[in-house]
Amino acid sequence: MNFELTEDQQSIKAAIEKLCERYDDDYWLERDREGGFPHDFHRTLADAGWLGIAMSQDYGGSGLGMTEAALMMQTISASGAGLSGASAVHMNIFGLNPVQVFGSAEQKQRFLPPLIDGTDKACFAVTEPDSGLDTTRLKTQAVRDGDHYVLTGRKIWISTAQVANKMLIIARTTPLDQVAKPTQGLSLFYTDLDRTKVEVREIEKMGRKAVDSNMLFIDGLRVPAGDRIGEEGEGFKYLLHGLNPERVLIAAEAIGLGQAALRRATQYAKERVVFGRPIGQNQSIQHPLAQSWMQLEAASLMVFKAASLYDAGKPCGAEANAAKYLAAEAAFQSCQTAMATLGGMGYAKEYHVERYLRECMIPRLAPVSPQMIMCFIAEKVLGLPKSY
Repeated sequence: MNFELTEDQQSIKAAIEKLCERYDDDYWLERDREGGFPHDFHRTLADAGWLGIAMSQDYGGSGLGMTEAALMMQTISASGAGLSGASAVHMNIFGLNPVQVFGSAEQKQRFLPPLIDGTDKACFAVTEPDSGLDTTRLKTQAVRDGDHYVLTGRKIWISTAQVANKMLIIARTTPLDQVAKPTQGLSLFYTDLDRTKVEVREIEKMGRKAVDSNMLFIDGLRVPAGDRIGEEGEGFKYLLHGLNPERVLIAAEAIGLGQAALRRATQYAKERVVFGRPIGQNQSIQHPLAQSWMQLEAASLMVFKAASLYDAGKPCGAEANAAKYLAAEAAFQSCQTAMATLGGMGYAKEYHVERYLRECMIPRLAPVSPQMIMCFIAEKVLGLPKSY
């Protein structure tokens, strides 16, 4: 058991840090104020070859594992980019996982290289207004019409749909009342986001203004049968394969955000002098910061345990969910502590920690609630009766 980064992993971390230095706190403050997708940041990572870090070398990727991907996402977030920077490239890392695993050779060759080189941007269209986490009850329909499917329905909280030209979308191809189990009859598609058939309506939100969140209204979108991933009706199974990587990555991003907040708070505590002494000399300031460091480090261990299990092809559902829960809570505590440490200045945008605090709510809420994670652990790990 080795808890140290390998030489290659240290090199990845250093390379990402160097790229992120071009995009300082003022850059992300402007993105937070003005909005607008960070296209230049996205392009920088694409040009350096990092968007395909966990994708096959056969299609232009680096062929590395979820461990290296998590390290990259944590490093981006910790640079001060936070969730604004991480979310700009998040979809590249996990979103096309079902395509890489279950797509045909022709589909992989058609879909993956443009995403890796930054030509394409994709969104992940799963969640719906009336079903939430109960994906088997989604209402978006895909009706076969010759060599196409016709899609109609609604999706919500779809990130990057304002700038995406592609989307990974799940829809019901067999009505719910005609399948033996609710998980059957759902199909997965990776296709063009045709804005003549899909209205994309942005949702104003609390934080992460640089990366849009949207409601999608889909009316008669024609999707070629060749854009269906895998077998018809098996989409839910394919979707599940990507959920553990998603949890690992959002957890890594939360850790990075917490680290950014802790770093800024610690520096302020060293420099701010009140009553003739730096406030960091006071235990009431020291102890919460020390607690934040310990909580972040402990959560980070679970993140990389889950990532290493995934890379080894072993079950990691409990670890991935636990990592997401622990990382989100640790990030929230760190950002909240940073705000308290800076006091009134923490409330000022120029000191950045109020932005971190707003962004840290994202991993607490998405992609799965902390309550659902606890239900999962209670049932799947502790063997308690299912509660929902």
